[in-house]
Amino acid sequence: MGQRRGLGRSGQWAQMRAVTRRVTAPTWGPWRAGRAAVAVRLPRVEAYVHGHSGAVAKAHSVRTVANSAPHLAGRLRPGLRVLDAGSASGALTRDLAARVAPGRVTAVDLAPDVVAQAQADPARPSNLEFRVADVTALPFGDAEFDVVHMHQVLHHLSEPLAAIRELARVARPGGIVALREADYGAAFWFPPAPAWQAWRECFQLVGRASGGELDAGRRLRAWLDAAGLTAFAQFSGSLWTYPGLAPASEIAASWADRLTEAHFAGLAAAAGVADESSLAATAKGLIEWGRSPAPFFAIPHVEALIQLPG
Repeated sequence: MGQRRGLGRSGQWAQMRAVTRRVTAPTWGPWRAGRAAVAVRLPRVEAYVHGHSGAVAKAHSVRTVANSAPHLAGRLRPGLRVLDAGSASGALTRDLAARVAPGRVTAVDLAPDVVAQAQADPARPSNLEFRVADVTALPFGDAEFDVVHMHQVLHHLSEPLAAIRELARVARPGGIVALREADYGAAFWFPPAPAWQAWRECFQLVGRASGGELDAGRRLRAWLDAAGLTAFAQFSGSLWTYPGLAPASEIAASWADRLTEAHFAGLAAAAGVADESSLAATAKGLIEWGRSPAPFFAIPHVEALIQLPG
């Protein structure tokens, strides 16, 4: 994937090449039976797995510093220069801008349509600018920012180390690099539901076929170490819980919508993971789970705050 290595949180289809990979079939789901190592010819498409459906936009819209960057909150102050790398539509970015005003915030993402919409938003703060950029080849000089922030982007990238090194390059000496990654493999729920297991395994397989790694949280420390960033000011974890961030039925419906949205369905079919009917059956199972008494869902995140030398 040398031609296009970094996608931001909202990258589009970049290129396709067929590769043969051995994967583990899901334990449950209409599209696989049993657990076995099977040879699958995966069309490798480096892409933003979630797409830009209404369900994704709604999920992004509730993100704030408090619920999505708690490790960074105490480090923000007026006047700082901030880069938000992989900003998508920028709900979280707007909160960053409010906290550092009159300091400047630059937000980058690889999806031109999403960036154009965010930049044209009449409610965009005057100290916030959205730009199209690749997070593995940032169009900035060395040491331009006091704080460099990235939220849930590395798990979409085929070269996360390249992105991490770029974040460190554009941060000033003594500056902060702040990262937060979810870990889909560690998500948990109650009551038990085969549909959630199928959801997880489907997204993991499609994510890997697309060049990413959705179990990124557990790998974050190793990636940072490999990139030479070991001066942790903070290393922590936190949960998104439902209820909490939203009702459990709402997150179930959100993931059901994402499973059946054309973008993800296309990726799943191209990767040989699932067809439309199996995705629809899993989505139906999620909706039914959301109607159960007292449902609960949670997904863990791992957070790192690196203080650069200087």
